[in-house]
Amino acid sequence: MALFDSNVPQYFAPSERAEFCVWLQNLPHPDRPYLVLSQHGAAVACGGLMLEPATGQATMVWGMVDRRLHRQGLGTVLTRERIGLALACPGITRLHLSTSQHSTAFYQGFGFAITRIVPDGFAAGLDQYDMTLPLSGA
Repeated sequence: MALFDSNVPQYFAPSERAEFCVWLQNLPHPDRPYLVLSQHGAAVACGGLMLEPATGQATMVWGMVDRRLHRQGLGTVLTRERIGLALACPGITRLHLSTSQHSTAFYQGFGFAITRIVPDGFAAGLDQYDMTLPLSGA
């Protein structure tokens, strides 16, 4: 929870904390792999996938890096690993995510395209950007 808290309010709304707690309490789950990166025994980044083979989609969820360690490559490692997990899943042809205006450029660097913008979609001043990456050419 410290990782989450370090990213409030710029990257997550305080109201999302309870939803993240529920997500963690329901792990492990075969269709919801969740990765944790650690340094010196401490969690420094985490993020997961929701796999939906019936629809051909995987969704990147609850990705975060300790706020003190932003811009040190941990988010890149975490994103590459989650893309790799999705690519390894039979039948998954696209990867989806919802993020805020503060992270869209980061994900565009991996080839994600914005498909929808919801002003204040997460909270006041925290817009929701839905993004998709086709995996056939990733």
